[in-house]
Amino acid sequence: MSEPRLTHLALYLQRLGFDEPPAPTLENLRRLQLRHTGEFPFENLTTLSGEPVLIDLPSIEQKVLHDGRGGYCYELNNLFLALLQELGYDARAISGRVVMGQPEGAWTARTHRLSLVIIDDIRYITDVGFGGMVPTAPLLLDSRVEQLTPHEPYRIEPHVDGYTLRALVGDEWRAMYIFDLQRQEDIDFTVGNWYVSTHPESTFTRQLMVARTGEGWRRTLNNGSFAIHRVGEDSKRRQVSDVQALIELLQTEFGIRVPGHAQLQQTLERLIEVPK
Repeated sequence: MSEPRLTHLALYLQRLGFDEPPAPTLENLRRLQLRHTGEFPFENLTTLSGEPVLIDLPSIEQKVLHDGRGGYCYELNNLFLALLQELGYDARAISGRVVMGQPEGAWTARTHRLSLVIIDDIRYITDVGFGGMVPTAPLLLDSRVEQLTPHEPYRIEPHVDGYTLRALVGDEWRAMYIFDLQRQEDIDFTVGNWYVSTHPESTFTRQLMVARTGEGWRRTLNNGSFAIHRVGEDSKRRQVSDVQALIELLQTEFGIRVPGHAQLQQTLERLIEVPK
């Protein structure tokens, strides 16, 4: 079965700063990944609105390229993989288990999507859908050394069950997610997406999570807590407790066209409410 094709390739490339399709080189992969995390925000507004998160390629193209929205890993990394394959990269989808914020050694559900890319027989992982700690450059898979990116350094640790991706946060190498190279099909991502977007214990159904990168900075929003993290500086934080101010923040700081959905607004009001 052939891979699904993008129907708005020129628009997609234009959003990423390319007038024509770039050659499938490592340097262009670096440019694509960095620009993608800056142009298309990570966000879970659809889940909070109670609507289904559609992860077929036409639906993602409509949402991200036309509706002024972002998405999470099942959307953004699906779209990005289709772009890489369209450009001639040897790339395929893989999956992982998010352990960021979990005790060391935790083993969570397989609910993260990313991609494996092979360039000149060298294997890399690429990921544009990992929220506030998304890597902003492709990472060598078969290397244990610290790898620099435009933001934090990362490293990949191999082990008997696959690999662990770690990022240097402050002075600590924190685990981000565990992944392996097992073949994945659409049904695997359908199951993971269903859990992430509907299960009552999923973080995505209980918390607003938004992130975007830029030159030397990351912006994050968790419920009403907005932060700007600059490389080498202390983070600046402020609390947003008014829903209209929150919607304006989503538009101005993250470039999100917030849908006028009654349930979404009610959910956002509840999530940012300050306990009395």
